Amino acid sequence: MTETQGNLASMSRYIFHTPRWYTSLAYAVGVAAVAGVGAFDSGFLLEDLWQGVFFIGIPTVVAGFLTSGLDRHLGGQLTPNRSSLLALVGELIVVVLLAAAGFVALLTPLGQNFVFDALFVGLASILALRLLVIIAVSGHPARIAMIPASLQTVVAAVLLFVYSGTMRYLELGGPLLRVEPLLRAYLSRAEQGPAEIASTTAIIPSDFVVLVVLCLIYTGAVVIYLRVIDRPWKRSLGISALDLVGGFIGHVAEGSNELEEFFETIGEEAIVPVTVLAFRRPDGTEKARFVLPMIHPGPMGEIGGGNLPKRVAERADGLAFPPHATAGHDFNLVTEREIDPIIDAADRAYDRIEYHERASESLRVQEGEAKMLGQAFGDDVVLVTTFAPNCADDVEYGVGLSAAAEARSGEFEDVLLVDAHNCNDGLTPGDLGHVVPGSARSFDMLQAAGTAAAGLAAAERGSMELGTAWDETDWTPAEGVGPLGVRVAVLDVDGQTTAYVLVDGNNMEPGVRDRIVATLGDRVDESEVMTTDTHIVNTVQSENQVGAEIDVDRLVALIDDLVETALEDREPVEAGMASERAEVTVFGNDRTETLASHANAVVSMGGPLAVVVTLAVLVLSILIFLVTAA
Repeated sequence: MTETQGNLASMSRYIFHTPRWYTSLAYAVGVAAVAGVGAFDSGFLLEDLWQGVFFIGIPTVVAGFLTSGLDRHLGGQLTPNRSSLLALVGELIVVVLLAAAGFVALLTPLGQNFVFDALFVGLASILALRLLVIIAVSGHPARIAMIPASLQTVVAAVLLFVYSGTMRYLELGGPLLRVEPLLRAYLSRAEQGPAEIASTTAIIPSDFVVLVVLCLIYTGAVVIYLRVIDRPWKRSLGISALDLVGGFIGHVAEGSNELEEFFETIGEEAIVPVTVLAFRRPDGTEKARFVLPMIHPGPMGEIGGGNLPKRVAERADGLAFPPHATAGHDFNLVTEREIDPIIDAADRAYDRIEYHERASESLRVQEGEAKMLGQAFGDDVVLVTTFAPNCADDVEYGVGLSAAAEARSGEFEDVLLVDAHNCNDGLTPGDLGHVVPGSARSFDMLQAAGTAAAGLAAAERGSMELGTAWDETDWTPAEGVGPLGVRVAVLDVDGQTTAYVLVDGNNMEPGVRDRIVATLGDRVDESEVMTTDTHIVNTVQSENQVGAEIDVDRLVALIDDLVETALEDREPVEAGMASERAEVTVFGNDRTETLASHANAVVSMGGPLAVVVTLAVLVLSILIFLVTAA
């Protein structure tokens, strides 16, 4: 992850899960009741509560119930949960504006008219907010989005019209404006409204004309704002930023896969190697399987390849180990469906494996910052690279391919090159540790791969035994550990033992890997700790590394116990490796960086632009009130 991507990812802390619709509406009714006590003075508490619920809560409840249905009828994607939350936010805007206006009216000679002016501004504001959200979530053009967006404002305006007695002003205009008595009974109910509304002469028909003008100004400001924000995306990428925003909100708030539809529009075809290392018992049953597709298990949650490690593990007969490959976010799968070609390629590779009874002892080399643990199985080799205790993030796809090619120069056929992904300091500004072509670390890694391959090619081969152990753990993705928990494989070659530890998480806090390796030094000759880089732990939190939320002492003790169990589980095995290629659709070269840079630019300019637009419409509102008052 680059710094630009890190800046964007860190903004996910502002995302939250949408509450259930009934929770939002319950809060809305409660807020309306409390607001009624402050706004009305009938002399009876229950009457004030009811009036608050009726005049403030009913528009919210109606909007909460009807907006999603109407939006979906028009082809949108707004859910009842989002609809209700949006209505609640709109209600809070009106209540806050009325409370502030009431306080100002008490301290100044502005009086009741100022409170009603604030009410009209609030009704226009919630229309603008709802329009903005519905366009972003459902992708409607403004003229279509206005239909569900206007519900809350229209219902509130109708109640105000009926219970303020505004109809009596229309009746003075002559026969053309008169209505039948029955209809008038429904359209003019001033005697049944609260005194604060019905007894005042502040609300007249022209006020509703002012409300319409305000709504037009506010909605126009929203349309202009969205076009300015969206223009860079359409010019450079040919896509709308609103599609990304809507899909992102849908995924983190509702768990939907709307985001995948957006990623499919920007994806590129790619061919990726899929390497499988399998261990089987003498009777032919599988003991363990390492599966390494050269893709990145992101971008987040179960979107794209985020849950790839679990899908791989479910396919194996023995204990599956799906470590992280050398690939960054440009090699995120665009949809979860793209996992199927990966699984199919792994199955083809597994069926082609030729097994060997002998393997080399493990060998660790270091070149510069790059450490590499390797072990050979016939004409094939496993290499696990780490930069710990120095922090690092993803290794670029091109760097991984080059390192594998360097290892093949040592007369190996297939190379399973693992990025241990086991030490990083999160999204700290500056160098995030991305290993890119041309960097010093990339050359360290290339040299380490060549050195390790040369040493393993010349190493003696011996008989091998393998022991495995697994604990799902009771840690959750929110704590940084995925459903695969912690898995351990201990390989014994002529008495030399090597432990491969895999934690289903996304990188590790600095120092955690070194503590584990130091502890295991009393039990095995060599060890390395890997993470799957699963992004199922990153639905909301952008950085949720192993060791950040869980007790590290407990993790170290668990791994130590699992290694002991694996040592006791040792039995003779054969091993073999094969590779296949899969054609998949991924984000594409530099596309993640482009998206991140555009999104960061929108965020950086979106806030100030929103402030400017808001101030502009407020100034226009004040001018309109001054003109109409004169």
